[in-house]
Amino acid sequence: MRLKKIFVFMLSAMTFMGAEAQPKATQPAQGEQAKLFTLEDLNFGGINYHKFVPENRWTTWWGDELIRLDAEYCSVVDKNTGKEKKLLTAAQLKKDGLTVHSFYSASFPEAGKPIVILTAGQQTVAYNWKSHRVLWAIHLASGTQASSFCYTSRSLAYVKDWQLYVAQPSTGSKAEPVNAVRKLTKDGSRNIVYGQSVHRDEFGIDGGLFWSPDGKKLAFYRMDQSMVTDYPQVDIPDPEVVPDSGSRIATYAPDKYPMAGETSHKVTLGVYDLTTQKLVYLKAGDPTDRYFTNVAWSPDAKTIYMFELNRDQNDCRLVSYDAETGDKLKELYRETDDKYVEPLHPIVFLPWDAKKFIMQSQKDGYNHFYLFDTTGKELKQLTSGSWVVEDFLGFDTKHKALVYESNECSPIQRNIWVVDIATGKRALMDDNGEGWHTGSLSGSGQYIVDNYSAPTTPRNIAIVNTDNGRRTRWLTAADPWKGYDVPEYRCGTIKAADGVTDLYYRMVMPIHFDPTKKYPTIVYVYGGPHAHNVDARWHYCSRSWETYMAQRGYLLFILDNRGSENRGKAFEQVTFRHLGDHEVEDQMKGVDFLKSLAYVDSTRLGVHGWSFGGFMTINMMTTHPGVFKCGVAGGPVIDWKWYEVMYGERYMDTPKTNPEGYAHSSLLPKAKNLKDRLEIIIGGNDATCVPQHALSFLKECIKYGTQPDFFVYPGEPHNMRGHQSVHLHERISRYFFDFLK
Repeated sequence: MRLKKIFVFMLSAMTFMGAEAQPKATQPAQGEQAKLFTLEDLNFGGINYHKFVPENRWTTWWGDELIRLDAEYCSVVDKNTGKEKKLLTAAQLKKDGLTVHSFYSASFPEAGKPIVILTAGQQTVAYNWKSHRVLWAIHLASGTQASSFCYTSRSLAYVKDWQLYVAQPSTGSKAEPVNAVRKLTKDGSRNIVYGQSVHRDEFGIDGGLFWSPDGKKLAFYRMDQSMVTDYPQVDIPDPEVVPDSGSRIATYAPDKYPMAGETSHKVTLGVYDLTTQKLVYLKAGDPTDRYFTNVAWSPDAKTIYMFELNRDQNDCRLVSYDAETGDKLKELYRETDDKYVEPLHPIVFLPWDAKKFIMQSQKDGYNHFYLFDTTGKELKQLTSGSWVVEDFLGFDTKHKALVYESNECSPIQRNIWVVDIATGKRALMDDNGEGWHTGSLSGSGQYIVDNYSAPTTPRNIAIVNTDNGRRTRWLTAADPWKGYDVPEYRCGTIKAADGVTDLYYRMVMPIHFDPTKKYPTIVYVYGGPHAHNVDARWHYCSRSWETYMAQRGYLLFILDNRGSENRGKAFEQVTFRHLGDHEVEDQMKGVDFLKSLAYVDSTRLGVHGWSFGGFMTINMMTTHPGVFKCGVAGGPVIDWKWYEVMYGERYMDTPKTNPEGYAHSSLLPKAKNLKDRLEIIIGGNDATCVPQHALSFLKECIKYGTQPDFFVYPGEPHNMRGHQSVHLHERISRYFFDFLK
């Protein structure tokens, strides 16, 4: 499982200002008293948080018709004017015997037909708003572990009590439906897992159920993890809860956790035919020490394509299989690397040519699109350059073009582009060519909903016509922080420790900043793969906690070191086999930069990070003792041999093949170097960075006589959930208030 940052980016997608731009804070009107935020305002678990997030609009497509989704209604949006006309309301549906909690999950599966798919309680319902009639409904059993609905076949695949089922409606009444249910498995358990995410959510995997385009076949993962060691987690009951057993003893709640170098699970891919009721498994060979990922169907539903990766993760193959027999058909593509290959995206077939598909790869050093045919022949590279394709949005079928998002304009931007499949000609398609954009493409690809922000722009939403380039501004969100004393947010670059590579940073200045004063400064760090902290969205993507601390007189500094994402393969792979070395070197270059600033008090430097950032926090404090007066490390990795197989071995190889790298990156020997105030915080049931990490570090500190502080959130996972996040951030803040005054 990828290391996850606890702190989510508060806002998404918007416009660009140059790397040295310094957007000013929105100040209160003359005569108004400046207000300060509380953690209840800024933290995503806070009771007031929703009031301080820029206005947004949720949408879906009905062919090329844009539909706005809200709690009580959904509307058709005029794409030329932005005007809305209500299509359905909760009150209207109630008259027809349907009660819906909201329209946010509504979908419109057939262009031109008045059919909407709704969630009504435990039902998935197809409703015709012209005839005011429920066409059919499927009841979803309670307590499901996974589910996937297919409109084409009106089928619902789900996992309950570890077993895999397929349900289809057998009545079309408004009443509680009676499903025709088929049980596909009998041996499901926590050891034999069906239809759920495998390989600990690595390789772009976020589910385990894959419907064919015609809806007549279901592919699914089967994961045998009976051979994987149980990590001994314990559930501690709430004090006021009386367990059903009557015992007050905590409950054993083990996690299947394959540590680096140890035995991992075995995955196979099954295919169930709804028509014949036949179930086969792909004949991919022995699944031991192999990863199967990025499953894709051919348009005719006869063939399944899957990327297969060896355990060393340096040999990746795209293989096709007969969906009816499970027989292996062909190896279409092979990619090797002296470090690692990361297949993160399934292939996508051209809508107008079922014999050609698009594949993403970093084989030229940056993630780009390639056009292949079904014989495995590479026809052309569609995009190229020292920039990264970040997301595939879909196809413009009229112009036979591909629509995508990339950082071609700037490493800290995200913009929407279209590339002509035949000519390779590219065109920028978003509203302004600036900032950070996320797009949603209509059925034909003629229209894009462009949701974006910029360092000084909370959120704009525009509707873009790909046919003629016309842009209709639909939303200009007001600044929800108006009237509050907001700091200044700065962005710039420094050189990495190699003296060549540009690294982007963000600084959040203390409110009422005075360059003649010296300020205590906190370095916030993540630093690991598949993540970054600085981009050109609102406030340069500053986390709200940074604003909270800036209002209390602290300067915040955030740097994306080498090894982080979206800068190309060489930039990311520089850390291979020695995690923590170059990352710390680059962060210390950031510290050198801070020390060069007259307004930074170098005697009052702090550092904080979570997950990989927790590892970095302790690493920086123990590799460079005396530099930081205090630090807070959340959910830290302490020794990579205790981290899981997929992530750990990709970047470090195994403890057996890279003993020097593991020994050097371990923080255990550095426990003796701890000289400054350090607090370690973990979730008591962390299944990502298991508690063994932090507890082992504490044992070493006891051995060496060093004195960290320690806090546990009982029962919590890697990230604190709900309102506990407010408590967490108050604790983090207090540590700096106490020791970085």
